[in-house]
Amino acid sequence: MAATAGQARAPGPTTLLSIGQVLARMTVDFPDLTPSKLRFLEERKLICPSRTESGYRKFSPSDLERLRFVLTLQREHYLPLKVIKEYLDDLDAGRQPQLPGGASSVPSILSTERRLPREELIKEAGATPQLLNDAVSSSLIVASEYYGDDAVNVLRSLVELQKSGIEPRHLRTFRVAAERELGLIENALMPVTRRNDASSRAKALELAREIAGQLEIVRSSLIRSALGRLDN
Repeated sequence: MAATAGQARAPGPTTLLSIGQVLARMTVDFPDLTPSKLRFLEERKLICPSRTESGYRKFSPSDLERLRFVLTLQREHYLPLKVIKEYLDDLDAGRQPQLPGGASSVPSILSTERRLPREELIKEAGATPQLLNDAVSSSLIVASEYYGDDAVNVLRSLVELQKSGIEPRHLRTFRVAAERELGLIENALMPVTRRNDASSRAKALELAREIAGQLEIVRSSLIRSALGRLDN
């Protein structure tokens, strides 16, 4: 018998996704996500997909949101997986933990990153088309058909910097400095990357994020120290 208006309908079965389907959905936002990294995150108990009788991993919508949450914390806050795991354990236990390092903005575990076309990016950031063009030509933003929240935040900052006379072309050295830091990280990872297996690659990526986080701490300290000299 068909359900009448106001009658509760039985919920349909939850759609479960394979690793390939997860990658198809997630790699637009997280291009470095690979099957080996998914397995590595599972080994660290950050995600817990179900298994079929044949042993294949299957991911529910909540698994995907948790995965997005973990990857966003890595990318936006450069947190090591151990710290993220402890944070998630506290959330699962009903506590309200604070992220280390004074991070003030934590992505919702249920949120998804937006994908904005060029026109919406410009409007969201309060920028001009020319400022976005300058940011792209100065390698501060990578040209794309769609842009995420990271591009929005960068373009917003460029809008504010422009008010003080700082243009994207003045920041080209930032890209050079980033490439130099990448070289430092790659050299530090050589002992790990020499072992060309999936587990080692996943561990190398995690270590790279940890090193990047430490470099960010040093950089921020140097800037604060330099600003302190302005008071003298």
